[in-house]
Amino acid sequence: MALFLQISNFILMKMKLFSALCIALLGVVFFSLHTAHAVVDQQDQLGLNYGVESGLGSSDIRFTAAQIINVSLGLLGIIALVLIVYAGFLWMTAGGNSDQIDKAKGILFASVIGLIIILSAYSISRFVITNLFKATTGQEYVE
Repeated sequence: MALFLQISNFILMKMKLFSALCIALLGVVFFSLHTAHAVVDQQDQLGLNYGVESGLGSSDIRFTAAQIINVSLGLLGIIALVLIVYAGFLWMTAGGNSDQIDKAKGILFASVIGLIIILSAYSISRFVITNLFKATTGQEYVE
């Protein structure tokens, strides 16, 4: 029985030592100081060239936002024109059916209103983007 107690105490002591070493190792790993080794590039104060070094790309965020707005408004314009053509097709094939003519008129009216909204959004966004680009860079905005 005494031998069993000695062995169990020895195992318990080893487990406590192992646990303490694991906690110390985790403390060293998680709480050690790491240096950043950062070098400041004085030539690129706007940070436009950092994307090239990180593999992200070098295009300006303003230009990218302008492209996204132009593409999305272009797609919406295509959808509005398709709806106008669809409404015209419904009207031409109505054959005197007043319900189908009313449906075509509703689609046509909504599509024209949508197209007006899309064109005004395009002109407003184009005005804002070109003036913002000119004010921040001093250059004309070129697509």
